[in-house]
Amino acid sequence: MTDPDTPVPQDAFEACLRAVLAWQERPMSSASLRARVAGGREVWTVETFLEAADSLGYDVEEGAFDAARPALPLLPAVAATRQGTAIALLSAHEEGQVLVVDPDAGEKPRPLPLEEVYDRLAGATYSLVLRDIPVADAVTGAPLERAPLGRHGHWFWGPISRSRGVYAQVGLAALLVNVFALVSSIFSMIVYDRVIPNNATDTLMALLIGVAIIFVSDFIIRTVRGYFLDLASARTDGAIADALFEQILDAQMKTRRGSSGALASMLKEFESIRDFLTSATLTTFIDVPFALIFIVVIWMIGGPMAWVVIIAIPLMLLAGLVVQPRLSKLIKESQEDGHHKHAILVETLNGLETIKALGAGALLRKRWQEAVAHQSQVGLKSRFLAQLATNAAAMVQQAVQVGVVTVGALMMAEGQLGMGAIIACTILSGRAVAPMAQVTQLLTRINQTLHSYKLLNGFMAQAREHAHGHSYMAREHFKGAIEFRNVTFTYPGAGKPTLQDVSFQIAPGERVAILGKVGSGKTTVAKLILGLYQPDSGAVLVDGVDVRQLDPADLRRALGVVLQDVWLMGGTVRQNIALGADFPTDAEVLHAAQVAGVDDFVRLHPQGYGMRLGERGEGLSGGQRQAVAIARALVSKPAILVFDEATSAMDAASETAVLQRLAQEIGPRTFITITHKASLLQMVRKIIVLEQGKVAAQGTPEQFLRQQQAQGPQPGQPGGPRPATVG
Repeated sequence: MTDPDTPVPQDAFEACLRAVLAWQERPMSSASLRARVAGGREVWTVETFLEAADSLGYDVEEGAFDAARPALPLLPAVAATRQGTAIALLSAHEEGQVLVVDPDAGEKPRPLPLEEVYDRLAGATYSLVLRDIPVADAVTGAPLERAPLGRHGHWFWGPISRSRGVYAQVGLAALLVNVFALVSSIFSMIVYDRVIPNNATDTLMALLIGVAIIFVSDFIIRTVRGYFLDLASARTDGAIADALFEQILDAQMKTRRGSSGALASMLKEFESIRDFLTSATLTTFIDVPFALIFIVVIWMIGGPMAWVVIIAIPLMLLAGLVVQPRLSKLIKESQEDGHHKHAILVETLNGLETIKALGAGALLRKRWQEAVAHQSQVGLKSRFLAQLATNAAAMVQQAVQVGVVTVGALMMAEGQLGMGAIIACTILSGRAVAPMAQVTQLLTRINQTLHSYKLLNGFMAQAREHAHGHSYMAREHFKGAIEFRNVTFTYPGAGKPTLQDVSFQIAPGERVAILGKVGSGKTTVAKLILGLYQPDSGAVLVDGVDVRQLDPADLRRALGVVLQDVWLMGGTVRQNIALGADFPTDAEVLHAAQVAGVDDFVRLHPQGYGMRLGERGEGLSGGQRQAVAIARALVSKPAILVFDEATSAMDAASETAVLQRLAQEIGPRTFITITHKASLLQMVRKIIVLEQGKVAAQGTPEQFLRQQQAQGPQPGQPGGPRPATVG
């Protein structure tokens, strides 16, 4: 068998998965596919293929190819060849032929005779059969594109539905466990009514052997049941957690509400759902229906004693249900307080240096104390109600034993049953009401879980960049033309548009500077080019195509971007430069670092490019972080460069050196810089001036400088006059 950990050259597994997707009319570019896969910038192995297929909603069945008895797997499938690569087997073509995609021979399917396919697969027994994604929601039956989705249909019910076979087996095990639970009560009844009066020691030994066998079997079944429940929960947990994180990465920016801390706190609500899906919780609910078995057996043994249990069970459930409406409101309020408290914490941690420098710790501490105090008060009320219901259920549970014994004593006085029957019914009554008592305790957790589910379901229903059921035409290459055509855009929740009827054109290879005062809409232009937001009206075109028709992954692969707020991840300098690029070599990373000026300070460090950075690039100055961001934008050699105040934190000497190297590096690529600095104007051939969300001027730097000299201060600076249109 082919070693699953052996990398396949030329990413054959990726090409094969793309071939299957295209065959099923779900075409995806390499950039788009890799954007869906954890670690997708690395060379693919079988494990990467499995993870990618799973993330797209496929069930993959691993199989073997027997050269002695050749037979094709179910199609479509991907199979390893004896040459160490892989091919995609799509479908039967004509008699004796199969449609095959061989990545080494191109992306188009071609028919091959079965004999040739068998010959290529001989000696390599690994095959992967892809079963298509579901066509409807597992619970509601609604079309997939109308439901909040994850990998396997509905983001929550889909993964649970995949484990329905395990849950069915667990149900069967629960039946056996509850049947075995009858043994101790039956044993007690026989011993008291038959063995003791007749001194039947041999019968007692036989009963003990039988009970021991059943107890061992019960132990094994309980252990196996718990293991498989935990296994199913772990599988479900992984799929749901991945769906939530994918939604974070793929959600449209316009859907974002509140602070990062509040969003992170909301996602922590998944923890309550995870806890609810543990084996202990599910076991309790699985055992509830089997309480009927114990009631029936009590009726068979003790007759009227069963009425005590029948009356007690609704009382126990009622004790829990009565407090639920009020408890539900308190839990919702507590969750909102928790989100607010977490938002304060994250906001404080992110701005700790500034808070210390300003001496603003007292204000944040006061907010924290108020949030904690309010949540504590709400928590006190909710815990009191929950404890009240639990105590009421416990009281009823104790009353059941007393009631059963009392009724049994009256029946025994009339000679209707013996002492053994009373003891057996007492044991059985405890077994019958025990799950109900636990359900009363779990009702509070159910309430919290339902609130968490509603929150997360609303989050999963938010609009995504890659909408389910929507496919894009793959575009591997871009020339770099950009056009804004009557674009108007308003940020969500804003009172007025940030851009109003903005129109301009940038030709492929053109170098353009966008100037304007603070709040004029310059950064918004960059975000629209990136496809982070969509215009309210008008269109943003790249190479003459509306960006809404482009796969965001394809578009951003063609863009090298330095945003105004530089973000670096915890890791080495090299990892931060290579972030987002496909297989950059050390030479390419080094070249980009030299152009951006990273090499100027890294080469003096003992660890060089292996120097580890803290969170958000801690350990580097603002100018050094910008240098790393510039290198990161250059390393993948994109068709378009968009720099938003990319050198604002650099000193004059460092900035001059970087701009000189950058001017030579840009070459034929489109270059857009958003800046307040006149030093960057030497790199451009066109200037666009924005004022109050509108294009106020367009022209060459020479025209712009003449206009500046004639009118005084440079447009875009505070106090400067409104520029006249030039050019």
